[in-house]
Amino acid sequence: MPEMQGKVAVVTGASSGIGRATAIKFASEGAQVALVARRWDELKQLAEQIQQDGGSAIPIRTDVTQTADVESCIETAARAFGGIDVLVNAAGIIARGGIQETTLQDWDRMMEVNVRSMFYMIKCALPYLVERKGCIVNVSSMASFRAYSGMVSYCVSKAAVDQLTRCVALDLASKGVRVNAVNPGTVATDLHYASGMKAEEYAAFIEHSKHTHPLGRVGKAEEVAELIYFLASPRAAWITGVTYPIDGGRSLTVLL
Repeated sequence: MPEMQGKVAVVTGASSGIGRATAIKFASEGAQVALVARRWDELKQLAEQIQQDGGSAIPIRTDVTQTADVESCIETAARAFGGIDVLVNAAGIIARGGIQETTLQDWDRMMEVNVRSMFYMIKCALPYLVERKGCIVNVSSMASFRAYSGMVSYCVSKAAVDQLTRCVALDLASKGVRVNAVNPGTVATDLHYASGMKAEEYAAFIEHSKHTHPLGRVGKAEEVAELIYFLASPRAAWITGVTYPIDGGRSLTVLL
């Protein structure tokens, strides 16, 4: 029997990148998956793909910055599948800009998407997670513990995700709910395109990243999904409050 048979996972950011890879991984292991994101066409296509492969998934179009959307999303998932066992917070954005370039609006947007929405998603899912002694996995970044010039709002938002993870882990430990985070290095997704990076610029960035990561390459979304899955699985039953680097050794190097 698949390890996640009968379990229910809610995955935000499921329309692309790490979120999408994570949703596919959970479905392949028998979980019923609520696919959460704004992009309806991508969500619908992914749900159809999972169903064709013998899995179970429903798309739930959600803007995670809108409280009513978040509330409705959680209620829809719980009603459709009878509860929630796992919450994966993979929705997020990235933006460039140092203290001089970053406007207050830029700052607020970053915190709203990367931190506030995660906080409220956890709040809304909490009754269901406590009922089933479930778990939460947040997608952070190695930028949470390493400072980068020209990325002030992103780095600070991910540092907040790490601290949110640790604080909530302590709050919920007595209720049997585990909370962990993964901290990827550079992963080949469309995240940077969404921030406005052009194709040539992105190609140069990926090539440069091969040299800054000791293993000599950038990561794959599927590799991060494997770690997320492990942290949500019964094999990680004694792990909580961890922020886990998965970065090809990047966090061990001098800043380049």
